[in-house]
Amino acid sequence: MLLAGCQSQGLAPCDLLFHVAATSNQITDVTPGMIDHVAICLGPDSVVEAIGRGVVTTPLDSVLQREAGYYIHARVRGVDRRQSLANARAYLGRAYDYLYLPDNDDIYCSELVQLAFVDRRSRPLFSPIPMSFHDATGRITDYWTQFYARRGLHVPEGQPGTNPGELSQRKQVKLKKKVGSAKKF
Repeated sequence: MLLAGCQSQGLAPCDLLFHVAATSNQITDVTPGMIDHVAICLGPDSVVEAIGRGVVTTPLDSVLQREAGYYIHARVRGVDRRQSLANARAYLGRAYDYLYLPDNDDIYCSELVQLAFVDRRSRPLFSPIPMSFHDATGRITDYWTQFYARRGLHVPEGQPGTNPGELSQRKQVKLKKKVGSAKKF
């Protein structure tokens, strides 16, 4: 059973689970590595995450079986676990931010981590970075150009934000090891 295997991995509250996609997608095409999602561990058997249904709690075994690819367990240094979990829970029920915009009430996965995590002095642990919708050549991809054009918006390239790939590379984040395995690829 995946859950039993994960409990033996030593997941603790405020640990992060980064999803490593089996194949490239619109997010991995414009961000570092193949990481396209992040969830916050509430304990050894559930997470809080921002997904299509919004900010929700999800059983860990359901998360690990959701998509092709796998998850990497990460521990965050310098985090006030109690306050950060309370902050994350305060966002439960918020809508998912399909537009990835910094100035609305909706929330996407790495934005939830950025907004929730604070240090022991209640200061934000993760500062925003410029949003990236461009490929390795610096060109905004056709997917994102068309995505925002259909909505009558400009691509928010460079606007303050976050993404799960870059978040996984922050100095406060220590990647530990693969956790469970998602659907077979």
